[in-house]
Amino acid sequence: MAVTKQKKAETTKELDTLLAGANSVVFVNFHGLSVADTTMLRRKLRNEGVGLKVAKKTLLKRSLGVKGVAGELPELSGEVAIAYGADLLAPAREVYAFQKESKDKIAILGGIFDGNYKGKEDMLSIATIPPLQTLRGMFVNLINSPIQRFAVVLDQIAAKKS
Repeated sequence: MAVTKQKKAETTKELDTLLAGANSVVFVNFHGLSVADTTMLRRKLRNEGVGLKVAKKTLLKRSLGVKGVAGELPELSGEVAIAYGADLLAPAREVYAFQKESKDKIAILGGIFDGNYKGKEDMLSIATIPPLQTLRGMFVNLINSPIQRFAVVLDQIAAKKS
């Protein structure tokens, strides 16, 4: 179905607004995703503060050209949507989690991270970074480990002297 010039202008303006407010964007191929799965994906993304927008590739490329992102735009094949958010990691992480759940009905094609275009492999590696709370817990555990070992050694020495 053909889209009118007015509708294209509205969509481009909306994409410009969404991309301007997003710190991270993930390009998603959603070919073969049912309406129920799409609704479930949108709900999960919304709960994490991530939006999902489907647009024609030509309109998306036009809006990305205005944004002025460094690097080369990855190939956008198939039916493309963008997942966007203010958090740098949340869009990639949540799309990747849904991809694993849905048995690869969707695919990450690339994205924009820290003002640069990233390819599929880079976005997948970004998606596997744990959330901030998990990283903090890992850091505390790392700091606590030598202290814990030292306490065990002191306990062994005290037990030997007794």
